[in-house]
Amino acid sequence: MVRLMGRSPARSPQRPSTTASVRQQRQGGGGPRWRPPEWLRSLLSARSVAGQVFILHVVIVLLLVVSAVVALVLQVRHDSTLEARSRSLAVAETLAHSPGIVEALESPDPTLLLQPRTEAIRKQAEVDFVVVMNTEGIRYTHPRTDRIGKKFVGTLQPALAGRPVTEEITGTLGPLVQAVVPVNNPDGVVVGLVSAGITIENVGGVAEDQLPLVLAAGAAALVLATTGAALISRRLLRQTHGLGPHEITRMYEHHDAVLHSVREGVVIVDDDGTLLLANDEAHRLLGLPEDAEGRDVLDLSLDPVTADLLSSGRVATDEVHRVGDRLLAVNQRSTDRAGGPPGSVATVRDSTELRALSGRAETARERLDMLYDAGVGIGTSLDVARTAEELTELAVPRFADFATVDLFETVLAGGEPDVAGSVRRTASAGIHEDAPLYPVGTQTRFVGSSPQGRSLASGRSFVEPRLSEAPGWRAQDLERSGQIVEYGIHSLITVPLRAGSLVLGVVSFWRAKRPEPFDEEELALAEELVARAAVSIDNARRYTREHSMAVTLQRSLLPRSLPEQSALEIAYRYLPAQAGVGGDWFDVLPLSGARVALVVGDVVGHGLHAAATMGRLRTAVHNFSALDLPPDELLGLLDELVGRIDQDETEDEHSAPVTGATCLYAVYDPVTRRCTVARAGHPPPALIHPDGTVEYADVPAGPPLGLGGLPFETAELELAEGSRLVLYTDGLVEDRNHDIDVGLELLRKALAQAGDSPEDTCRAVLESRRPARARDDIALLVARTQALTEDRIARWPVPSDPAAVAEVRATIARKLSDWGLDELIFTTELILSELVTNAIRYGGSPIEVRMLRDRNLICEVLDSSSTSPHLRYATMTDEGGRGLFLVAQLAERWGTRYLPTGKIIWAEQPIP
Repeated sequence: MVRLMGRSPARSPQRPSTTASVRQQRQGGGGPRWRPPEWLRSLLSARSVAGQVFILHVVIVLLLVVSAVVALVLQVRHDSTLEARSRSLAVAETLAHSPGIVEALESPDPTLLLQPRTEAIRKQAEVDFVVVMNTEGIRYTHPRTDRIGKKFVGTLQPALAGRPVTEEITGTLGPLVQAVVPVNNPDGVVVGLVSAGITIENVGGVAEDQLPLVLAAGAAALVLATTGAALISRRLLRQTHGLGPHEITRMYEHHDAVLHSVREGVVIVDDDGTLLLANDEAHRLLGLPEDAEGRDVLDLSLDPVTADLLSSGRVATDEVHRVGDRLLAVNQRSTDRAGGPPGSVATVRDSTELRALSGRAETARERLDMLYDAGVGIGTSLDVARTAEELTELAVPRFADFATVDLFETVLAGGEPDVAGSVRRTASAGIHEDAPLYPVGTQTRFVGSSPQGRSLASGRSFVEPRLSEAPGWRAQDLERSGQIVEYGIHSLITVPLRAGSLVLGVVSFWRAKRPEPFDEEELALAEELVARAAVSIDNARRYTREHSMAVTLQRSLLPRSLPEQSALEIAYRYLPAQAGVGGDWFDVLPLSGARVALVVGDVVGHGLHAAATMGRLRTAVHNFSALDLPPDELLGLLDELVGRIDQDETEDEHSAPVTGATCLYAVYDPVTRRCTVARAGHPPPALIHPDGTVEYADVPAGPPLGLGGLPFETAELELAEGSRLVLYTDGLVEDRNHDIDVGLELLRKALAQAGDSPEDTCRAVLESRRPARARDDIALLVARTQALTEDRIARWPVPSDPAAVAEVRATIARKLSDWGLDELIFTTELILSELVTNAIRYGGSPIEVRMLRDRNLICEVLDSSSTSPHLRYATMTDEGGRGLFLVAQLAERWGTRYLPTGKIIWAEQPIP
């Protein structure tokens, strides 16, 4: 740039050689004279820009320092004068209001009393005079005794009027500041005046004392400012190379001319991404606005990729960027490599000849992006129809104007494709909604001459570049084919959905808006898209099949209807999880003696394994309940069963153990209105009293099933008639968003607002607690208790004497006649005769007979023995052994129930 101005930078004057120095010493004597360095001489010279800036800076600082010193001195003088006025007034007022001043003024010789006093005050307060005078201004006191008795010099009228006055005058001591204050007697009459003052000479002394310090501070500030200006100007000197203003102007003019005449764009950006400079060619190529300089590069509406490159400052070599209809090659380097300012400089040149290559690269990039999006966006759910919709949504409008997916009917149901069957339009998408294509849900069969039919039959892809010239596809539907061509759809690609050797359906891509037909390269892209979607659709198909199997298995294992019984009025709900079938289950089991067992359980996990495990546990509970076991013993047997299942599953590497199972078992007796409950890791039951209050039953929480080693405990609840017992699984109260205690409280509030019937209770609970998307199964069982009234219960104690059997038969006959069951008298007498005879012969006292009139007639015989009778066939020579056989033939059901104090043998007969 210096050469462009036609001159070289100023050279430094050469230092004298050693020989010349010696000669100088010999001629004139003395050592060599000190000469300032070149940079300092340049600063002191007004020729260079740096020198002018330095001199101007020093002058300005000097003026500022002088102004500051003068202002400070004046301010100090002003503050000292104010201080003198305040001190004079304070001293005068203090003396004027001091005790004894009035008496001293009214005494025969005020001077004698007041002169010592005023002198002491003057010296202590550091004022120049304290004068006491009468109302006419005649002094009683003064520092100079020759002034006593003479007229006071100053303004007295305001003080005589009762107001203090402060003024600056020339008095007997010279120029001074004084204050005059009135002295009032108790009646408020002014009887004298007091004045105190300080001379101007003493006031100014304070400012003069501070003046050396002020001047020293100003000199120090001048030195510091001059040093700073020298350092700044030295840096400016290096940057401008000692050039003067005219030379810098010429250099800038030459630089500007060269910069804007080159046919290559130049862009300079600082490290903050602000555009510092752009020549005319850069404005033209990048389309920059006129006010681009000084703005952030990211705010100039440039191509995002190009803007990111310019603002990042990274090194770039011949990077090609598309800006509008141009291809620009960009080179970028940093500007601070050799100590320059931070930032970057980029050169831009037009490379439009690379447009064709860039177009192909852009097309390839778009296809790669679409394939990437296909891998990410297709198959987000395990739903066949939704996966097909994701394929069509991706293809339109990026690849085709319309896209349709047709799948075999069996595939939608989760089965393998039936090539002889029909297909159903599963998904469709397009740039317009009025296209004359088959709508979604249409069931059809593609003819063999159509591209879709050929793809389904051969498993290969086909492209029809011009539908109007392809007669084979019109055979599918001549009228609709004509409508499609008239609508503007002119090109078609069909690709089979293949998963291994299976053809699941066919995908059709239609083009209407773009005039160019599909080609072989686009056919390859379509095949790649469909291949990726086929894997997801096949996975969804397999999941649908397994899910259907699991749902079928689960529904077959759950109770389809509730058994008939009179002890409880029951309503239930079962809601499967959205993610798949689970292991929640419930049951209602009629027991002997009109009792009913309620069971709710939960197997952790989802899928076939959880459903199968649930079925095994439900079957086990059915079997164990037939033994009439107490709830704690039943759970103990169930715990052992789960432990054995875990052991068997662990030995099989293809199976998984039961990771967790819970159960709650409750037995309700309508005769005593007592409910015995035990639970294994299950949430406690809720109890709604007849008055509507809700509480959770205090049932001991046993460990989950399968842990073993710990016994289960029972709780016995006495329920009023009309109470509602609510059993549920943890899916109703547990949530990822809150703790189970919060869920239990929410359930309690929902139960408190529910209706009276079990159905209303189930409906209210699910309306308030059912999640939008359940992650776990929900089982809900609500049972309202009913009691067996005393008029339907009959009981008699039986003596341990065979002769008492006849009396029992007679009593039974009378009671059955009262109940209107004369038809059952004979069979009931036989049954109870045999049972009572066995109790007397093989059991122990006490013995009791009980009959219950429920849906069936229930006969029970209680004794204290724990031995159970066995049914057997008697031989021809046996005298006995036929009693239980007779009971089994006459009764519908019979069995034995054990109690802590003995056993009960019972038999049921249907009531006609």
